[in-house]
Parts: sequence; C-alpha cells; structure tokens
Amino acid sequence: MIKSLLIANRGEIACRVIRTARRLGVRTVAVYSDADAKALHVRMADEAVHIGPSPARESYLVGDRIIEAAKASGAEAIHPGYGFLSENADFAQAVIDAGLIWVGPKPASIRAMGLKDAAKTLMAEAGVPVTPGYLGKDQSPKRLKKEADAIGYPVLIKAVAGGGGKGMRKVDRAADFDDALESCKREAASSFGNDIVLLEKWIESPRHIEVQVFGDSHGNVVHLFERDCSLQRRHQKVIEEAPAPGMDAETREAVCGAAVRAAQAVNYENAGTIEFIADASDGLKPDRIWFMEMNTRLQVEHPVTEEITGQDLVEWQLRVASGETLPKAQDELTITGHAIEARLYAEDPATGFLPSVGPLELFRIPYAPRRHGWYDEARGWRESGIIREEPVRIDTGYEEGDEVSPFYDPMIAKIIAHSQGHSPRDDRDFAWILLNKVLNEVQIWPVKQNAGFMANLLQTPAFVRGRVHTNFIEEHGEFDRLITEPDSIDSNVAAQALVKRFDQTGPLGFRVNAPMHNDVRMRADGKAISSSFEPQFSPTAEQYASVVEGHDGIYVSMFGTTFKFLVDEVRGTGTTHGAHDGEIEAPMPGKVTAVEVSNGEKVAKGQRLLTLEAMKMEHALTAPFDGTVAELNAVAGAQVTEGTVLAKVEPTSSPAQAGAQDSA
Repeated sequence: MIKSLLIANRGEIACRVIRTARRLGVRTVAVYSDADAKALHVRMADEAVHIGPSPARESYLVGDRIIEAAKASGAEAIHPGYGFLSENADFAQAVIDAGLIWVGPKPASIRAMGLKDAAKTLMAEAGVPVTPGYLGKDQSPKRLKKEADAIGYPVLIKAVAGGGGKGMRKVDRAADFDDALESCKREAASSFGNDIVLLEKWIESPRHIEVQVFGDSHGNVVHLFERDCSLQRRHQKVIEEAPAPGMDAETREAVCGAAVRAAQAVNYENAGTIEFIADASDGLKPDRIWFMEMNTRLQVEHPVTEEITGQDLVEWQLRVASGETLPKAQDELTITGHAIEARLYAEDPATGFLPSVGPLELFRIPYAPRRHGWYDEARGWRESGIIREEPVRIDTGYEEGDEVSPFYDPMIAKIIAHSQGHSPRDDRDFAWILLNKVLNEVQIWPVKQNAGFMANLLQTPAFVRGRVHTNFIEEHGEFDRLITEPDSIDSNVAAQALVKRFDQTGPLGFRVNAPMHNDVRMRADGKAISSSFEPQFSPTAEQYASVVEGHDGIYVSMFGTTFKFLVDEVRGTGTTHGAHDGEIEAPMPGKVTAVEVSNGEKVAKGQRLLTLEAMKMEHALTAPFDGTVAELNAVAGAQVTEGTVLAKVEPTSSPAQAGAQDSA
C-alpha cells in the first residue's frame, strides 16, 4: 500500500481523499494557492505545500509545481481528485516519469477517451452504441453549420475536451447557431485550452445515465452499477441518485455490460465513468441508450455509488494504484437501498444563479459533523470505511468561518441521503424525504446558496414518480416558491428572537417579560421590517423556522434560505447591482471576457453589451432598455470587483417612459 500521498486538488474532494487515506494509515500532503492558505483541506492534511497565486492557471493547473511539491514533501504518489489536472494525460505521464505513482488510469487510456470525437469512434468500433452527430475534423463555422442543419435542430454543440457542463450549448434554431458556436468555442478555449467541438443530435426526452467502472493492472474490469444524473442546470449536475429510477434488470445488464466493454477497449485501470444518454420517452429500454463520453477519473457524484454498494472508491483507487487486484469481483457486488445526492452551490437562484462569494459567517447543515466529513464521536457516529449509523452524509471542503473564493468552482458541499431495508420504491421515497428535510434546514449566511431550490425540485410530483430527464429543471424549476427576500421570512420569528436576545437595557428599550405587544423595528439585507407581537414565541412558527443567535443579531432560516436580522439601531445598507438609470454594474467579482459594443453605439433592450466570467461560467450583461451607450468602462481581459460600473446606457426615451412602455 502507498505510504504517503499528495492530493493535487482542493476543497471537498481533497478532504474526501484525506479521510480515506487517514483511515488506511497513509500520510497526506495538501497543496494550496494563496486563496486557500487557510482552507480546510490544508488544515486536515499532515503537511501542506504552497504552489502559487490564487488563479488556478497559476497554481492548481501548474503540473511542474505539483510534482516539485510531491518530491519536496517525500510523497510517493499523487491523487488528482476531479477537475484541474485529473484528465490531463501529459501530467499523468510527467508524474510517472518523475518516479511517482499516479493514482488514476494510464496516460494512454486518458488520451484515448479524452477527446469526445475520437472516443466515440473508438466506442463504435468496440460495439458500444453512440449518439448520431458530427465528429469531423473540419471545424470551419460554415461546415459545422451545414452539419447542424443536416442533423436537425435542436442540436448540441460540445467541446471535445470539455467536462462539467463547460463548453456546451444547446441550439434550438438555425439562426442561433453562429452565436452559440462562438460562445461555446470561447468558453472551451478558456476552460480547456482547446476550442474544437463536435455536434450531437439533441434527444428530446433524455436521461443521463452513467456507469461506474473500475479496472486493475491484472486485467480485471468490473462495474459498480449505474447512477442517474439527469437533474442538471446548464449541463451542470445538481442532483444525482443510484440506482436509476425505472431501471429494469435487462436494461441494467445492457448498459453496464456496454460500460465494461468500453473500459476494456482502452485497457482501463483505476476509477472511471462511462456516460450514456437515454431516450426515456417510453421508459428506459436497452436499445435506446447511447454512449456519450468517458470521464477518466473519480466523479463528483461517486458517493451515491459508495452508499448503495458499501464500497469506498477512494480506497479502491489507492489499492489499485499500489498494484493490488480489485477488492471485489463482479459477482460480489450488489445494490443495497437507494441513495440521492444534492450539490450545494454558492449561487443565488433569485439572480439567475449568479455565483455568491464571501465568508461563511454561518454554515450549518443538519446531521453534519462539526469537523472532517461524517465522523462525530459525540453523536456516536463511527468511521469504518463508509459504514455509518447516521443516514445522511455531508462531504464538504468548508467549515463555519471559512470563505468561498471567486477563483474556483462554487460547490460548497454534497449532501447524500441513503435508505436501505425497504422495497426499492420505499427506499427511494425515504431517501428523498430525508434529503428534502435536510435541505430545508440548511443554515448558511451571508453566502447565497441553492438548498431551497433543490428542496422544491425534490417535491415536484414528477421527481417523486422518478420521471426525471435533463430538461427537468427548465420545466419544473419552481422559482416562484423560493424565499428571496427577508420579508418573506416570518418577521415575528425574527422579532421574538431579537426580543429574547436583548434585555430591558438593550437597544430597543423593551422588557422581555412585558405583557404588552412589542413593536420591533429590524433590518435585513438593507430592508426595514417591522413586527408587532405578544412576547412569547409562536409554536407554529418554530415548526418551520430555525433561529441561530449571532453576536450582533440573529439568523432565521426557513425552507433552505437564511437571513440575518439586526435591531434597527444597528442599521445595514443594501446595495444592488442592477441597472440604475442605465448604469450596468458587475454583479460579482470576475473577468471581462468580451466587450460587444462601443461608446456611442445604439443598443436595443436585452442586447448583450459585454460578457463577464466568474467561477468558470460566462454571464451576459445586457441593455436594460433601448438607448445609446453613453459610457463604457469595460476592457476585455480586465478583472473587476462587484459593483463596478462597467457601462451606462442612456435611454431613447426617459426611464419612466421606458418603464411605461414595458408595462404596456
């Protein structure tokens, strides 16, 4: 077994690998950028090495520095986690050439499956069904447009080196193709250094089914069954579950068998995932599932597979990398129960899921241990592989007091619920009910997050029946049910908590035990809120709201959303980042990647003015009304802070007239 391991990653996955390594007695080495100097993975590891500035391209993506860190720290092996350099064949080869152990597949396998067009050709030759599309080398916009027209709309443009939803665009009409292609190629070049794309026919009722595979250096390859990852937003997975709802034995045998053949075709070693797209218009059928791509690494959603199989996949990775055979043969692997995972992202559903960054002044998830993953001795949890007495698992790279950085992926935690011992349908029902309960009780402030949004998704009748597909969020996203403003929180709950916190000498001059009504003036997110109530807590309110006391106010959480309430004497000021009289402000820190207008240019309402990139996603800033660009401060390539005025549009008519026209 490997004795010392460097984890070439950060955040949740680095913490996840460290936990298993620690249980196996393996010494761990973390690497960190400037932004991560105080991060949880740094605090957890036995040793940590600084590798550069905050931007990933200057730290986590610099392979030479990571190899130097491994040598300097005496690490025997490097685990890449997911993302960053995990699927970089050149880096894998460099690790091996440096005399270190690479905890992953052979570089040749990564290369074979790394480019989606070549991988599809290889899979077709191996008898694995692939989706119809265009895989040609001619990348001229004219040829790509011609092929898209021939395939028929809607069509999917996909970066051949892509992953994680980056470099993908669905195009519904021929008129939109050129703009979508340009945006896709620009994002692909920025994220992967490769702007080559392929085209696929868009399947109207698609299910995203993927199969966990594992190979060793002794020629053994097994699958650990399937996962359903259909609940996606902008091609980014949000909720995953295993096994896939509605998967019968015949279809499972077909898709898992195809996955094993795919892995065998490239002599695969270590952890990998074969991703399929299924036409679920008539349920899951063996002849309606096609190969999409292979991810030659551990997946973000691997915990649901661990939960239903009882296997620790990181342990498997370390054992295989050490030269051992697979811990289990195919006939020794079984499915037990049902597991569902929700990805908790630092993003604001109320603003179109813009990233949200900053300190985690409050960060509490029900059933989550206070430190390091799922182990908490005080609650009687036990750490033995992944076997636990507590049915909810929290994988995170943060603790209360840490800070969410604008430089990296916005995922702050994964919440995994597992149920077993019932019927397959009941296990799934128990799992989603438990997960829904936890999501509704998430307490995070001031960073915005998507717990309430995911809880709403879980409660939709279609999800309950297992009728999920990749367009599910667009069709069922219940945005109007989200709590987006502090006055949507029960103000009496907040007011009574404030009354309880302060005595008669407190800033409002009231007595806690006074028999009269209390009139409380509060402020939350810059909004003044008043409440009048009798001085006792409402039993009804306490059933659906939770209160946490802070040093200068209180936090009230309802349905996965939290706001901080301050007494009126401690005033807050709100700041908005919309279009004030035509001013276009940066809604978050980021980089200007494109400026598409010039000073003095006439623009139409909704026209894209410029593009801002933050947390690896592009965000278009558009004109609020018809008018003329009167001021332009944005420069392509510039880093900007939140609230920076990037442009100003003077309306053709007055703002009041424009508003009247809009309402008309």
